[in-house]
Amino acid sequence: MTGQRKLIALDPDDLAVISAHVQDAAVRVADIIWRQSEKRLVVGMNRLDWDQAIAGEVAPRRLVAALRFDRVLACKSRNIDLEAPETALELLGIEFHASEPPGGSAVLMFANGGAVRLDVECLECELADLGPEDLGASDLDEDAAPPGVGV
Repeated sequence: MTGQRKLIALDPDDLAVISAHVQDAAVRVADIIWRQSEKRLVVGMNRLDWDQAIAGEVAPRRLVAALRFDRVLACKSRNIDLEAPETALELLGIEFHASEPPGGSAVLMFANGGAVRLDVECLECELADLGPEDLGASDLDEDAAPPGVGV
């Protein structure tokens, strides 16, 4: 296993690196957590281990990861049914659209036209790997979220 990754984005170039690492990540609607009082959005996901895929592994594995945005002023979604928490989404990538510096909008783009737009004071994003996707039932309580998700 390659080391668990922890990436931080403070500008659009950094966010492009994080976007590449979360491309094709599997996300459930229930794992998109908007904490308005904390000005934070957390997204739990199973992302491809791109290092392993690039190394030519026959069956690339997935990693449980958390994507966090701080200093979020507003969170809006399009074409995502928030009343269907078990709905599976595929994250295609993340873009940043600057407005009055240092603010702007981060847009998480999903397959089938879904999107989440975050209006931010400034760009503060972190991607942290939490472990391999195959965390066994013995690793988690039956109804527990993966470590760090839902923080």
